[in-house]
Formats: sequence, C-alpha cells, structure tokens
Amino acid sequence: MVEIQTVGHSEVFRKLSSPYHTDVEPVGRWFRAWWYHHQRNGTLSGEGLSFAESGSQSDEEVECSTVEIEDDVDYLRSLDPKEWKDQDHYAVLGLKKVRINATEDDIKRAYRQKVLRHHPDKRKAAGEEVRADDDYFTCITKAYETLSVASKRRAYDSVDSEFDDEVPSSNASNKSRFFEVFGPVVAANARWSVRSNVPQLGDINSSRDHVENFYDFWYNFESWREFSYLDEEEKDKGQDREERRWIEKQNKAERARRKKEEMSRLRSLVDAAYACDPRILRFKEEDKQKKLDAKKAKQDAVRARQEEEERRRKEEEENKLRIKREAEEAAKARQDAAKREKENAKRALKRERKQLQNYGKQFNYFVGRPTTTAADEAELVNRMADLDRLCELLTIDELDKLNKKMASLSVDSSDQGRPIFDEAVAELNRRIDEEKQQHLQGGVSSQSAGVGNVGGGSGKKKGGANQWSPEELNLLIKAVNLFPAGTNQRWEVVANFINQHHGGNRSAKEVLAQAKELQQSDFSRSALKEAANKAAYNKFEKESKAGVASEESIPSERYETPAEQLGINLTPWSAEEQRLLEQALKTYPASVTDRWDRIAEAIPNRSKKECMKRYKELVELVRAKKTAQAAVGPAATKK
Repeated sequence: MVEIQTVGHSEVFRKLSSPYHTDVEPVGRWFRAWWYHHQRNGTLSGEGLSFAESGSQSDEEVECSTVEIEDDVDYLRSLDPKEWKDQDHYAVLGLKKVRINATEDDIKRAYRQKVLRHHPDKRKAAGEEVRADDDYFTCITKAYETLSVASKRRAYDSVDSEFDDEVPSSNASNKSRFFEVFGPVVAANARWSVRSNVPQLGDINSSRDHVENFYDFWYNFESWREFSYLDEEEKDKGQDREERRWIEKQNKAERARRKKEEMSRLRSLVDAAYACDPRILRFKEEDKQKKLDAKKAKQDAVRARQEEEERRRKEEEENKLRIKREAEEAAKARQDAAKREKENAKRALKRERKQLQNYGKQFNYFVGRPTTTAADEAELVNRMADLDRLCELLTIDELDKLNKKMASLSVDSSDQGRPIFDEAVAELNRRIDEEKQQHLQGGVSSQSAGVGNVGGGSGKKKGGANQWSPEELNLLIKAVNLFPAGTNQRWEVVANFINQHHGGNRSAKEVLAQAKELQQSDFSRSALKEAANKAAYNKFEKESKAGVASEESIPSERYETPAEQLGINLTPWSAEEQRLLEQALKTYPASVTDRWDRIAEAIPNRSKKECMKRYKELVELVRAKKTAQAAVGPAATKK
C-alpha cells in the first residue's frame, strides 16, 4: 500500500507499515450504549450509571442514545395529578423497561420527547381540549422533577414497586436448585450496595476464597436504600417550627423502622443462602475431615511421645535400680567391714580389760599386803574401784600400753606394779579434773555471753546463781528423764524437784535454759560418771552390810551420757516391751529367788540389768511425780 502526500508542489511516495490487530474499547456515550446492550438484564451497583455523570450534553449526544422511549397516551390520560406520588415515574416518561438503569441523558431525552408531544400548547394547537386544573402534563413534570434530582431519584428507586422483596426459604427444593433460585435474587439485591464490585453468587466450582469473600461481603452489606419517599407528611407543610420538627421526628422514626426491617430481610436472605449453599456443606465436611485427621495425627504424636517417655522412664528406673543396688551392695560391704572392725575392736578392748582385771586379781589389786583390817578392806575396795575406772575409761591403746607394763612384772613383784597402777590412776584423775574445769569454765563463759540469761541484761540467772554445781546438774538430768515432754507444767515441776533435793531456788526459765545448754554442749561425762559410780557403790555396800534385799535396792548402772539422760536413748523401750515387763513383774513376785533372771528371759532383746534399771526408773518416776505435782499444785492455785 502506497501513501501519496503532497507537500507544496511536490509529491512524496512512501510505503506504509504492515497492519496489526489492536483491541479498542468504547468510551464516553459509546460506552454507555455498549453497556446498555450487553448488561441490560444485569445490575448496577451504587447509584449506577444513572448517577455517574452530571452536566448537560448536546442534542446530538442525546439523540444518539439507543434507549427506546415508550409513549402510552392512555396511561398518561388515566393519571390523576393529585395522586402524582403514587404514579410510576419511569412509566410516565416512557422508561418503564429501563427503570433504574436509565441514565440522566435518557431521562432528559424522554422528558424532552414528552414535552414536545404532550405539552398543553401543542395539544391545543392540534385541537385537543386541555383542562388547566387537572391536566396529566403535571404528572410528566413531577416525574421529571423526581428522577432528574439524584437524591429524589434514590428515594423513589428505594421503594420501586417493580422490585421483588421476597426472600427464598431454605427448604429441600431450594437446596437442590440453589443457584437457579438464589442467583437472580442476590443479583437483584446487589443494586442496593453502597460499595461497588459486588461479588456474585458464583457456581458449584467456585473456590473457597470466592465463597468466603461473597458471604463476608453480604454479611457486612451496606445498603443505600432509604424510605423517605414514603413519608406520610411533608415537613414543609408544617405551620410553624415546632410542627415541622414533630413531622421530621415522626418521619425519621418511620424510616428507621423500615431500614431495620430491610436489613433484617437482607440478613435472612444471606442466612438462607448460607444454609442452602452446597459449597458450604462441602467445605464443612472438608474442615471436619481435616480436624479429624489433625486430631488423629495429634493423638498418634501423643501416643508416640508417651511410648517414648515410658521407654525412657523404664530405662531410668532400671538405671536407678542398678545404681541403687550397686550402692547398697557397696554400703553393705562397707557396713560389714566396719562391723567386723568394730567387733574386732570390741573384742580387743574386752580382751585388754580382761587382761588388766586378771593382773589386778593376780597382784591383789596392788595393795601390797593381805587384807586383815577394815582399813585394808576399804583400801582394797578403792583399788578395785580404781581398776574398774581404768577398764571403763581408758582407750584400747592406753590399756594395751598398761598391760605391756604389767606383763613385764613377775608374780612376786607386786610392789613394782603398784607405782605403775598408781601412775595410771593419777593420770586418769588429772584428766577428769581438767575436763570438769573446762566444763565449768565453759558454763560460766556462756552465761556471761548471755546464754541462758533470764530477766534482762544483768548476766546473772534468775535466782542469783551464775553456775550450776555438779549435784544440780545431776538432779537436772535426772528430773528431765523423770518428767518427759507432755508433763503438765513440766519445767515448774523440774525446778521444784531440783529445789527440794538441793535446797536452791531455781526458776522454771532458768532450768529450761540450762537444759538447752546441756543439749548443745559436748562436755565430758567422766566427772558425773565418777560421782554416780561412787554413790551407787556406797549405797550397794551399805545395803549389803545391813542385809537389806528389797526391790528398791537395785544397784545403779553406769552413768549415762548427757544426751542419753536428756531423752536421746539409743534403745528406747517400746510399748510391747513395757507390757511384757509389767506382766513379768506380776508373774514373778519379790519372793522368787532368781526373779530378775526370769523377768529378763520373758522380754526378748533385754538383759537383766536393763530390766532392773527400767523398773527402778519407773518407781522413781512415780514417786517424783507425786511429790513434785503435790508441791506445784498449791502454787498454781495461788497464781
């Protein structure tokens, strides 16, 4: 193809480019014409194309519209100008088929045609009789006034009599024909949306996102539909401001009621569509299956985790049992070894003590002369007591060293063994005196530091005494053992017991403080033990000489440690042992010769000495309780 272009008097020849395809879309009034032809049965959102543009256009543009304008003269003549509000404005202008989809240009063009055809002057000129009072041309003017103003047209479109407000029910028939029933209804109601791009219902193959967006949009639907056109009275007709306010208030209330009913109608439409939508049912089944699968997977995971935890727990328990078994075996081995070592040490100590006692018998307890007088007998008793003290208080190494010295002596050299024996006794007495002084000094220092102070910062205990004598300590230990925890007014009873036997004036608080100090201290028991042994021996010797053999004259046992005297007994008497003891005392009275041997046989794991000691403790406990409680009773009554 050759293009010829003339420039001045010259002609230019050039070849045109090859043709190509281009998509062209209509714009302006051509776009409106295209939209009307292709979307005539569709819907427009918002105000639609009727309210999209404003301003006047030329007559040429108006005439280019393809909307068919009807002219029903019989209908126009049947109209009553007084009832213009009840007329169909679109039918009056000949736009009954287009209605809400009619543009401003269509309304202008329709009105222009109606004016040209039905104006009273035109009709008079044609010879038609025209009545000025009730001519139907007034209805045409009212229709144009209503539809040409956007707000008035919106009010009229909101109550368009041609619109169907029916909502389909959610029955089985509508469920089976869901898209055929609900599709047109949803499309018709889309005209009321304030927002554009109203989502359509779709089809059975619509995606989940499309369906969810559709129901989300319709459940939050914003409608521009309003009902001011149905106001029964016009505000401007009020005679004064108060009446106009009252009319406006009544109109607003009625509009709100109708708006509420409209929103309820739309909500029921969406609810019915949601209940009948087969896609929602399919999505619910899929979600249910997903939940079941997730739940099963979770249960499987929990089961697997529990099995793993159970396996680990069993492994840990097996390891703990193995470690515990190994530890028990090792502890038992150590315990057996320690027990054997302890038994060996006990046997060795017993052997050394026996050896030293044999040396004492062999050398007549190192007296040096036969026992002929009472003085000699007293000296022999003292030697025997000293020998018992050495056997009791010396360690195994000291006993071994002393026995080795004794072994070097011959039978006839008892005088040589006496200095060795006296030296050992003197060393033991020196150590006992040192421990006694240390204990007494420790008690004084603790009292000066505030330990056991009662009644303020004076440093002296209540009653005026700073120190406790050995006799008072013996009485305190004995009273604490006689009056165990649970005794009524225990420390008052203990204080009264000490004051009765020693003649002091100790208070309950002072006794309690000293008892706590004894529990916390670690002083030697040698001094107290020595005094107790001497007292027991003297009592036994005195009763033996007097020929007294009563149940109350049971020899005293070795002096116990302060911890044992204060209630920390390594082998306490159980209730069953106490019951067996009481039964044996009744079974074997004092007239039986070997009474205590038989009593000891009746009580397992208890020796004769332990039975005698327990009986003595019970007798003293009963006697002391009666005495102390009898003394405390009047004092408590006075308080």
